[in-house]
Amino acid sequence: MKPQNQTAVIEFLLLGFSDLPEQQIPIFLLFLSLYVLNLLGNTTMITLVATDHHLHTPMYFFISNLSFVDMCFSSAIIPQMLTNIFSENKAISYNACMAQLSFFITFAGTEGTLLAVMAYDRYVAI
Repeated sequence: MKPQNQTAVIEFLLLGFSDLPEQQIPIFLLFLSLYVLNLLGNTTMITLVATDHHLHTPMYFFISNLSFVDMCFSSAIIPQMLTNIFSENKAISYNACMAQLSFFITFAGTEGTLLAVMAYDRYVAI
């Protein structure tokens, strides 16, 4: 019987953007501000569509759903990235990595599907 490789991956190292301490704060602030702007903009869009009765049409329904999926899409990756910028231990477990990847793929597929449905809705409307 041949000996087989018995190694297993139990964690991944997320090396990040920079190991230089003077660059970590600007990178963190840049991504944090973009993430907060993303959340605020999408929350504003969902709130506007929900509160204004003139916007209760199929296209705005799809836009509010797209805003929600976009918030989830960015929330699947960015919080872990922001945590890893300052942490000493830049490892993520295999299970956590696979969970993050599955959420990322799910939200990316949902966003693409919503965009296709919105395009079809515009096509039918014309």
